[in-house]
Amino acid sequence: MDIIVKYIDELLEKSTPEAPMWNIEKIKQGLKSKWNYIDGCMIKAVLQMYAISKDEKYLKFADDFIDYRVFEDGTIDGYNVGEKNIDNVNAGKTLFELYDLTGKEKYRKAIDLVYSQIEIMPRCKSGNFWHKDIYPNQVWLDGMYMGQPFYMEYETRFNDKKNYPDIFNQFFNVVKNMRDEKTGLYYHAYDSSKEMFWCDKTTGLSKNFWLRALGWYSMALLDTLTKTDNSYQPAYDQLKQVFIDLMESMVKFQDESGMWYQVVNMGGREKNYLETSGSAIMAYSMLKGVRLGFLPESFRAYGEKAFHGICDRYLKEKDGRLSLGGICLVAGLGGPQMRDGTYEYYMSEPVVEDDAKGVGPFLLAYTEMRRLDD
Repeated sequence: MDIIVKYIDELLEKSTPEAPMWNIEKIKQGLKSKWNYIDGCMIKAVLQMYAISKDEKYLKFADDFIDYRVFEDGTIDGYNVGEKNIDNVNAGKTLFELYDLTGKEKYRKAIDLVYSQIEIMPRCKSGNFWHKDIYPNQVWLDGMYMGQPFYMEYETRFNDKKNYPDIFNQFFNVVKNMRDEKTGLYYHAYDSSKEMFWCDKTTGLSKNFWLRALGWYSMALLDTLTKTDNSYQPAYDQLKQVFIDLMESMVKFQDESGMWYQVVNMGGREKNYLETSGSAIMAYSMLKGVRLGFLPESFRAYGEKAFHGICDRYLKEKDGRLSLGGICLVAGLGGPQMRDGTYEYYMSEPVVEDDAKGVGPFLLAYTEMRRLDD
């Protein structure tokens, strides 16, 4: 396990708020990093490293990184509420933890700023947030992770739980509209207007089960449940069952290596590959699910197998430097790239090393391995 600490420490040592080593999208574009969900994923994981190790360097790194973006009045450099992009809520989750750990009032103000986006997000007729203002009427599994745990934590801590019904309703709509009865898996996205070129004109669903989207959704369920007052019955128990059902479905598609395939239900098909980010999220979800008592003890073995499978296949040392490979850089639907959600599309996106969408979940899974060992 020491090799993983070495790997993470190397990444942090070479990263600054404007040029984090793990934001491969920004590096490829030659741009400075701003407020974004990718850095949010990584800083959340760094804070978990602090939680398990109590090593002050992790707290200092996380605090310095977010402090750099957040001004004294709570405004955030590079964040535009009016963009109405649910991805931009994700990094807001770090603010709760940093506010508790540092007491900086500007973090509390910034939490309110991010919440103000929740209040103006456009919605489908069902009540679900659009994924982005530029993606009208669309619900993506990714967006459930980006927005709902933040929304739930705010409601629990600062808004007297007034919008609990809204949050639960958004999840239950996803179950109703996006879950495949046969496999128990969820399609990547849903267009409630049934107009987008990538969707089925009868169901509004995209075509495939993308691993990382299923991963984001798994974490959305788990992290939202952990921020909920569990006396809110029966919706809490119902949502917990949704999480359990998904984990039971995912286990059926786990490869003998311990990992999962980029298109989950098509293992062995040409070009399909064992993908790191989604496999790491599944390891985290299963291990944390066991620790919290949501899942039976038998799931510990599945989570550990996934974690070790990633290490064996993709954690490599070259030229004295460690790297984590097998990470799908990005996948989405629509947009100027005309992403159509076909199998061929998911195979066409770049596979990279050391991107936070893989490293963050891998680090979260590592912290759960450590917690189970303690």
